[in-house]
Parts: sequence; structure tokens; C-alpha cells
Amino acid sequence: MASLYMRRFVINVHRVLKSSSPLPTNPLFLYSSFSPYTSQTTSNDSDPHSLQIDLSNQEAKRRLFNRLLYRSKQRGFLELDLILGKWVEDNIHSLDENRIQALIHVLHLENPDLWSWISGQEQPPESVSINPVFTAVRERVMKNLESYSAPETRATPGQPWVRGWDDIKKGRDGPITGNQ
Repeated sequence: MASLYMRRFVINVHRVLKSSSPLPTNPLFLYSSFSPYTSQTTSNDSDPHSLQIDLSNQEAKRRLFNRLLYRSKQRGFLELDLILGKWVEDNIHSLDENRIQALIHVLHLENPDLWSWISGQEQPPESVSINPVFTAVRERVMKNLESYSAPETRATPGQPWVRGWDDIKKGRDGPITGNQ
């Protein structure tokens, strides 16, 4: 895996050196363009509000939308991959620049925190709870819960969703505790 990224890095260096355009001013440009650990956005990744969003032409929009869709579907947390990926797929073409900024802010959140906030296990901080994309995703999750799951199968708000996984099994041939 590391050799694949090293190969891509070397190819990128070769392309930049052979091109007639001046070298980029950001020294991390070559590494960050193929690193598996950094996002593919331009500008400062630590502050999603500093990103420059270019919606001026169709190619720039297509690239941005594909990048955001990929980042929403490939988080490495299956539940979030499914929820965020489907929401972004359904709504990305109707988002304006401010909503795209809000989506980028949501995509920069850590998986465990985002999942606990979306699922209602914990209350999100103020900056997240006022985010329109987060609010829309959370409303969709809560609506689906109300439509498709019985209240007795859900955890109480503010509690982890582990009920049923480690319940005491009663019965003649069931284990004493847990799902063993």
C-alpha cells in the first residue's frame, strides 16, 4: 500500500518537473495530492470555512461534486458511508455555495462524534447543531427511525445504541449472558 503512494508521489514529481508551469508554492502539494491520510481539497484543510469553492464552470462543479460524494461515501464507518453518501447523492446538485461549505464542515468531523450526534446518542456542539447540512441529515435519520423502527427497539436519547446486542438470554439452551 505504501509503495503505491510512493509510486504516485514519484510520478507526480516527475510530471511537475517536466511541466513548463512554475512549481507550486505549497511544499506539501506533491505529497498531499496522493496521500491516503489527507483530504483532496485545496487550501487549508484544518479550516473548512477557508476553502475556495469554484462553481464557475461545469467541469469545476463536476469535480467538486465528485470529490464531495466520494468523501461522503468512503469515510470508513459503514453507517456514515450509507447515511451521508445517500444524502449527498440525493442533494448535492441543489446545494448552493453556503450549503457546500456546510457539507465540507460536516465531512471534516470525526466519525465517532458525528455518528453519536446524528444518531441522537449525544447532543452536538452549537457549531454543529446549527449547520444546515447536519440538521438535514439528522432529520432524515430521525424520520427513518420513526417510520421503520419500533420505539421499544431503540435506545433512549442520550444513551448508546447497544440494547439487544448484549441482553441476557433466557431459555433452556441460551447462554447465561450476552450474545455468545
